[in-house]
Amino acid sequence: MQKLVILITAAMLCCACNSSEKKTKEPIKIGQNKTASNNQTVLEKSIERGAVIYDDFCKQCHLPNGKGVPNNFPPLAGSNWLTEKRTESIHSVKYGQRGEIVVNGVTYNGIMTPMGLTDAEVADVLNYVMNSWGNTQEKMVTEEEVAAVEK
Repeated sequence: MQKLVILITAAMLCCACNSSEKKTKEPIKIGQNKTASNNQTVLEKSIERGAVIYDDFCKQCHLPNGKGVPNNFPPLAGSNWLTEKRTESIHSVKYGQRGEIVVNGVTYNGIMTPMGLTDAEVADVLNYVMNSWGNTQEKMVTEEEVAAVEK
């Protein structure tokens, strides 16, 4: 009898704790420090991850506003290099950059060391950069596209 009372009590506690009322979560917007929700597109999730990567690896030289340092580090904000040289942009982030490049009519001759990012991280940070500071892209960068760029 005592076992039956314990069993019934346990069952009642389980039922009481399991509310049938469903709780809904509010949609999460880009820029909030919360886990991405299903309401975000694949591109939005990539951009959100890319912002973190940019903060860790890129902003020291290209600055938080993407404007770079004149005559030293090229701008990413409003950069014709990103829009006109997509494969070269992927290559630069994936393997680093050495030698002359012309960005928005200004010649830069420096070194960008490889950051050691995975193909997915390269895609994410490029999606962030290519959709920030007035930049837009027609097609998102994918991990497969990055993987196809060889040294």
